[in-house]
Amino acid sequence: MFDTKEINSLIQRRRSIFPNMYNGEKIPKEIIEQILANANWAPTHRLTEPWRFKIFESEESRQKLSTYLGQQYELKTPKGKFSPMKHKKTKKKPLQSSCVIAICMQRDEKESVPEWEEVAAVACAVQNMWLTCTAYGIGSYWSSPQIILDANDFLELKKGESCLGLFYMGYYDAATKVESPRNPIEDKIEWK
Repeated sequence: MFDTKEINSLIQRRRSIFPNMYNGEKIPKEIIEQILANANWAPTHRLTEPWRFKIFESEESRQKLSTYLGQQYELKTPKGKFSPMKHKKTKKKPLQSSCVIAICMQRDEKESVPEWEEVAAVACAVQNMWLTCTAYGIGSYWSSPQIILDANDFLELKKGESCLGLFYMGYYDAATKVESPRNPIEDKIEWK
């Protein structure tokens, strides 16, 4: 039997912790590998295991991602909507992170399950990653800007593969308190 208090607490402590809150401490490779190993245990209909991950952990790879995101923001943002502050923030996020993971989905070649089920499986894998990060005291955040969703060439995606966003990760100071209130579950259920 598992400690239900501990699992309930872990789920309730999970938060989006943003790159500007990270303290610069490096996440060991073994922990990144454990986070991804736990992602691999997500539910998957017909065992298609559609999740794929592109890891930007080295300073050089995070700099390349930063440059790419900055260039794409400049190229794809209409002139009247361009924000120098958003441009700077977009470029800064990968550099503030210890690791950034491109969350990708490999569509089942036979399309044996509906695409939404594959997306749901990837989302479950990300939730496993998020909970594992929480357990290790690592802040994390799933972002899905259009400029990364259209990054097939940059990410070197294979046929049938698509990007569903970026998962930013970094240690943060324990004193950082992030609130995320929820309305009561009773407001969201009907007993039949």
